Amino acid sequence: MPTSQLTFRSATGTDVPGLVALIESAYRGDTSRGGWTTEADLLEGQRTDPDGVAAVVANESGRLLIAERDGELIACCQLEHRGDHAYFGMFAVRPTLQGGGLGKVIIAEAERTARDAWGATEMRMTVIRQREELIAWYERRGYRRTGELTPFPYGDERFGIPQRDDLEFELLVKPLGG
Repeated sequence: MPTSQLTFRSATGTDVPGLVALIESAYRGDTSRGGWTTEADLLEGQRTDPDGVAAVVANESGRLLIAERDGELIACCQLEHRGDHAYFGMFAVRPTLQGGGLGKVIIAEAERTARDAWGATEMRMTVIRQREELIAWYERRGYRRTGELTPFPYGDERFGIPQRDDLEFELLVKPLGG
């Protein structure tokens, strides 16, 4: 897919319903199995909800970056300015478009935005450590595993219903060159 057809912008409140649908489709349920980023074998239930997405959109120290092609929402990611670094999360690409290089373009734009808008020198993210294929994808983009683990929020169904009892998040980091 030619990247010249992509446009990027910050999300607004009117984007929330479409963003929730995109994020859910990339991570949960049968639709997510059309791509390779599904968490459906690890988690059931919701990945996010309108209130959670609206909070990210309204956060003054961040933005929810949207990628559109011909006016159609096809990908998004959260960026949050946290001092000398930026946090990257809520990354979703429409399942039918996964595997074609779009994710690489989105993450590169997120890194550029964090560096240029905030002077961030590092990007950080947390990934479920059992998602080895996804972590390997991030490693190929220059992220490194830190071994720093945080527990999954068991009992909080806003983050999904775990299908196993050993889920943890691992911190991944990447220096952002100037």
